[in-house]
Amino acid sequence: MLRQIFWRPSVVLVVAPAFVCAPCALLVARFCGAEAWLHLQDFEVDVAFGLGLLKGKLLQRLVLRMERWLLRRFDVVSSISSRMVERLLMKGVPQERTRYFPNWVDISHVRPSQTSESYRAQLGIAANAVVVLFSGSLGAKQGLMVIPEVARLLAQRQDIQFVVCGDGVMKPQLEAAAANMANIHFLPLQPFHRLGELLAMADVHFLPQSPDAADLVLPSKLSGMLASGRPVIATSDVGSELNAVVSGCGLVVPPQDAVALAKAIGNLADDPIFRLELGRRAREYAEANFGRDAILERIFGPMDGDVTEAAEDAVA
Repeated sequence: MLRQIFWRPSVVLVVAPAFVCAPCALLVARFCGAEAWLHLQDFEVDVAFGLGLLKGKLLQRLVLRMERWLLRRFDVVSSISSRMVERLLMKGVPQERTRYFPNWVDISHVRPSQTSESYRAQLGIAANAVVVLFSGSLGAKQGLMVIPEVARLLAQRQDIQFVVCGDGVMKPQLEAAAANMANIHFLPLQPFHRLGELLAMADVHFLPQSPDAADLVLPSKLSGMLASGRPVIATSDVGSELNAVVSGCGLVVPPQDAVALAKAIGNLADDPIFRLELGRRAREYAEANFGRDAILERIFGPMDGDVTEAAEDAVA
């Protein structure tokens, strides 16, 4: 990073997590006279204390004070949801330095019209079965252990199949909890070029979230789910941003309520017309709010194709 000083960049942008990278980026920016930009994908410090990964009042006060001091030193601090931007203000970042900068999705790569026969054949899932898909990092903050619990409640519904795609620390626990269950299937992390096909396998996307992480994280996988033109069932409390987004193009149930979740899945499985309508709304929302060009224009203003591609590469 220190070697980057000598070509004198105009902007030094750091994406967190990991927040521990922020001090080095700030130092480089100050040495070379560049603008320092911190982009927060989630509030990992708050999440760590909220989920009990870090403990102790004294430690919490110390770490949050250090975080506040560092946040206020950046010229621009952006985040991926409006609630997360509000939290930046609560942490002392001046409003004129904040930016709403959501994750985009390539809406030409993920399309409702894509098919997924190969995935269903690979997993032995019937073409007419309703697939409930979770795809993403299998981490602690998602509240993923509700998946095998719901699959067990719906075990008699052979027309409903669950697919969990991804890797992470929770995968061994999920596989152990789902042992000997015929209605839940696992896939490893898939290559990017098959993302559209993977998401098209779903009739319903499932997006669980721990209540302790509400508004500290807006799952980046949500944009791809919506772009696929399929409805989403999310677990979220009323008033959260996730609730506000999904309620217009899917269903929202309270976190960790397996019975309510099973009922919601069953209702969507039995109503294909309603699923299609929710999926249409999901795609429209993705095009209006998560398309790459729309997001970059909101941040940088109207741009021609070459400038848009350059901005995308710079942020990526």
